[in-house]
Amino acid sequence: MKDGSVKGNVDAEMVLQAMIDYQDYDRAVIVSSDGDFQCLVRYLFDKEKLEILLSPDLNNCSILLKKAARGRIAFMNNLEEKLGYKK
Repeated sequence: MKDGSVKGNVDAEMVLQAMIDYQDYDRAVIVSSDGDFQCLVRYLFDKEKLEILLSPDLNNCSILLKKAARGRIAFMNNLEEKLGYKK
């Protein structure tokens, strides 16, 4: 970056690792709203490895990601209401 700080490329590293480990898992759960994961989600769906895509926010989820998941998507907007501690 211009200020000299290092920018990590975690998205690319996660996609690459998921592909390297492809044969080592039966199903995958992806938690993201980032369209950078669209190719991975599409690939896992096509290979019948995608269990579900969990998006933290319906309103900020990439349309590319929504399309790639082809219905295997859930949004976490209301989880606090469902999972939150109640006295």
